[in-house]
Amino acid sequence: MGKEITPREANYRIAQGALLVDVREDHERELGMAQGAVGVARSELEQAPHRFITRPDLEVLLICQSGGRSMLAAEQLQRLGYQRVTSVRGGTLMWQAEGFPMTRPEELVDEDFHERYSRHLRLSEIGARGQRRLEAASVVVVGAGGLGSPTAFYLAAAGVGHLRLVDDDVVDRSNLQRQILHVDADTGVSKVESAHTRLSALNPRVAIDPVAERLDSANVERLIADADVVIDGGDNFPVRYLLNDACVHLGKPLVYGAVHRFEGQVGVFDAGRQRGRAPCYRCLFPAPPPPEAAPNCSEVGVLGVLPGVIGTLQATEALKLLLHIGEPLAGRLLHFDALAMRFRETRLAPDPDCPLCAPGIPFPGYIDYAAFCAG
Repeated sequence: MGKEITPREANYRIAQGALLVDVREDHERELGMAQGAVGVARSELEQAPHRFITRPDLEVLLICQSGGRSMLAAEQLQRLGYQRVTSVRGGTLMWQAEGFPMTRPEELVDEDFHERYSRHLRLSEIGARGQRRLEAASVVVVGAGGLGSPTAFYLAAAGVGHLRLVDDDVVDRSNLQRQILHVDADTGVSKVESAHTRLSALNPRVAIDPVAERLDSANVERLIADADVVIDGGDNFPVRYLLNDACVHLGKPLVYGAVHRFEGQVGVFDAGRQRGRAPCYRCLFPAPPPPEAAPNCSEVGVLGVLPGVIGTLQATEALKLLLHIGEPLAGRLLHFDALAMRFRETRLAPDPDCPLCAPGIPFPGYIDYAAFCAG
């Protein structure tokens, strides 16, 4: 028997009782398989072929993406004594190109899901399981401005199921240089409503919860209690300290971002879940700088694309946290200098004397953050 046969010949032999085995990895098969195939990863098949080839006289056809892996698997099985094993030439790509039917796992009968997230489904680190995890996730983005715009855009595009946007401001024409969620016609409109319009148009599968409120001690726990990840897209120190304290108290990971003129910072503060192992924002800044040392964008200006860079990095960190992949920026602060086009990293250790996140320290309660940051 030849080592390779065409999809047409394979289709004929399947009708005669041959077993078709798709030897690609799980995340590849989630995008669809040749009709009638059973899915078994190549390594698993080669290690224990007897589990899947129940009779020594059974004709077995192997198919992969383009024909290479199935040929190698067929040769290995033949060396193990399975002589009626053949590879399908051109793999699933040729099978599809020649018009033979395809099937998908039951959970992927949702065509919109399959098409919209196909590039995620091809990643073994995400696949259908990870994408479903994103759809079940909830993220709170505080601030629908320079940082919140790219962060929310990419989280919505990625398929995070529930996004709550918190901002009490309205769109001003001066925002449009960097706050890409909004357009000129939105001038005077609530930022969260403008954001709701754009994000829903981008991905109608995502539930957008626009909250036109100023974050304060009275509402912070209500607004972030059901979040899996909290994004700090604000532009002032009172909000940063308040979010930090609430996230430590409630055990929420906080993705921090800040921009100033031509420079930005990104970090993850996860002390609420990792006391004594990861720092909180107060470990980095026990006290806020004086107001004159930290003017905001309206006072000193900011390069328009800078919040896009930092906000996109914040979205990246949020997705890693939700998917449990990679190494989050917990305990690390990433600095970006746009003029030099240079990144550098600062390692951050938890402060063993931190009055908020040190192990065994009870939550001290919320304070007057505006007064605290005013010095």
